[in-house]
Amino acid sequence: MTAHSISSSTDRPAEDAEKKKSAFKSIFIVASGNFLEMFDFMVFGYYATYISKAFFPTGSEFASLLLTLMTFGAGFLMRPVGALVLGAYVDHHGRRKGLLLVLGLMALGTLAIAVTPTYEQIGLAAPIIILVGRLIQGLSAGVEVGGVSVYLNEIAPPHRKGFFTSWQSASQQAAVVFAALIGLAVSTSLSPETMQAWGWRVPFIIGCVMIPFLFVIRTHVEETEAFLNRKEHPQIGQIMRIIGANWGIVLQGALMAVMTTVFFYMITAYTPTFGSKVLNLGAGESLFVTACVGVTNFVLLPVMGALSDKIGRRPLLITATLLGAALAYPLMSWLVAAPTFGKLLAVELLLAAIYATYNGAFIVYLTEVIPGHVRTVGFSLAYSMATAIFGGFTPAISTALIGATGDKAIPGAWCAAAALLSLLALLIGSRVNRAKAE
Repeated sequence: MTAHSISSSTDRPAEDAEKKKSAFKSIFIVASGNFLEMFDFMVFGYYATYISKAFFPTGSEFASLLLTLMTFGAGFLMRPVGALVLGAYVDHHGRRKGLLLVLGLMALGTLAIAVTPTYEQIGLAAPIIILVGRLIQGLSAGVEVGGVSVYLNEIAPPHRKGFFTSWQSASQQAAVVFAALIGLAVSTSLSPETMQAWGWRVPFIIGCVMIPFLFVIRTHVEETEAFLNRKEHPQIGQIMRIIGANWGIVLQGALMAVMTTVFFYMITAYTPTFGSKVLNLGAGESLFVTACVGVTNFVLLPVMGALSDKIGRRPLLITATLLGAALAYPLMSWLVAAPTFGKLLAVELLLAAIYATYNGAFIVYLTEVIPGHVRTVGFSLAYSMATAIFGGFTPAISTALIGATGDKAIPGAWCAAAALLSLLALLIGSRVNRAKAE
């Protein structure tokens, strides 16, 4: 053996270790802004009760809460717009520039919600400003998930795309845990009167404080080789025509995303309100359950993403949708029959496991079926449509369904319907794709 070959074999482990370190550094950098986006969304959901009294006083607690949850959902209506406009920007100008722009818009929306005076202080202007802040957040979020997912897919080794891409969702779970722990600390430290007066603003202010640090971190994002090696970067008009030509794939992706977005907002954003207002459990208990859900998902998502690299995406997608359709309503019925902290924790963790199984395979699946030169806008549009129509309004829809039917378990039926719809989209889409191949 020559000295050169000995040197090469000695250097290879060091090179591999350096590549792995660089890869995880890139994951951390690009996922940091995704963390902030989900943190802000979760905080709004957690403090819906306080926000409703501060900005939407109607004389009816139910009506005020419903208006607040509708405002929460309204932010999602801007997601498809953000997906098209900002997604096209990312596909044309690059992943790095797009992710920096999105973070700036997200910061603007967060700041607006944190500092707006109450309805009592400035009247109708207060709920309008809150709504505008949510719409700006929705605009940026419309491409944040897609932009991060596509970036992670493009920097991942061919055999580890599921594992890498799963960290997009995992970073959101870290935000869920962080937001829940802050909420738990604030709500247990302050009186209900102080919480209503200004305590609910504390998590939003913390989000504002994080913005400069996250912006500095994201400036270190490097452009992906896949984007740099592409000879042509289509203009917005071309991108829209390509998306139009591939509308079937986008529609299938949107319908498949229904389950992941409905389950996510059910087990995170809606849990504090459901636990305290519907089950009459303590607010601290509900927030603790939400934190446990986030930890569970944070662990399971990369595991399921890696498993999808080993056994394929379809087995996990089919298994999760069948479990979701069969178990969601019975679990909720068992919970509401005699609500306890332990039962709420058990039900939410089971639903979280189903969600993680599905999402760990779905996110990478969607990045793989969208054409590469319009991947960001295609992914973002599909995901945003599902979130805008179904997931983002899940807290409001669940509240309205309980009010209309009197069935406290009815949110479980909403989850089951979402699972069935996504399963149908997967099966029909796969059959159409096979027919085209033949």
